[in-house]
Amino acid sequence: MKTPIIAPSILSANLARLGDDVDAVLEAGADWVHFDVMDNHYVPNLTFGPAICSALRKHGVTAPIDVHLMVEPVDGLVPQFIDAGASLISFHPEASRHPHRTLQAIQAGGCQSGVVLNPGTPLSTIECLIDEVDLILLMSVNPGFGGQSFIPQTLDKIKQARTLINASGRDIRLEIDGGVKIDNIGEIAAAGVDTFVAGSAIFGQDDYPSIIAQMREQIAKATS
Repeated sequence: MKTPIIAPSILSANLARLGDDVDAVLEAGADWVHFDVMDNHYVPNLTFGPAICSALRKHGVTAPIDVHLMVEPVDGLVPQFIDAGASLISFHPEASRHPHRTLQAIQAGGCQSGVVLNPGTPLSTIECLIDEVDLILLMSVNPGFGGQSFIPQTLDKIKQARTLINASGRDIRLEIDGGVKIDNIGEIAAAGVDTFVAGSAIFGQDDYPSIIAQMREQIAKATS
């Protein structure tokens, strides 16, 4: 297993003091900043654009910013987020007319590239893309809103995705997003995930260091 990454989602942060809240969660031990981009078209919500990503960089955030594009179409936003300081950019293959081209555009801009699968999207969707990706993100809730519960059937999909990644022989991260909490993160890690997005389970709590430390403890127990 790769070194575990914990990536709090700013969807659950205090938006009135976003820069300070992101600083606090990184100081508490988080690794990445997860940046949910929703367009009120591909998903039923509207969130952040490239200007907010750029503002975090100007604020002084140096940690990797993991941009998840829940938008359709995607290609117009890719260069904007590259310019805004994104480190990784992931998108839903069904939202791009030419997923290979989108992946290549992300990589050409110096970012790592990822594809995202909704709960109802089969793994076979990405078999033809596996040689082009740095990250596979599995949604364990239907995208659009924070605070949802983890869909248990996702565990089987995680195991299948881990098998697919291992068979590829490539250095690909397996990320999960949706309903990740202290009481299930160990089971999720044991199934094969190495990168964990958590929103309200971290940002909705009073003690960021304690929550992140407990998450790491559960991951370590499950994977030792």
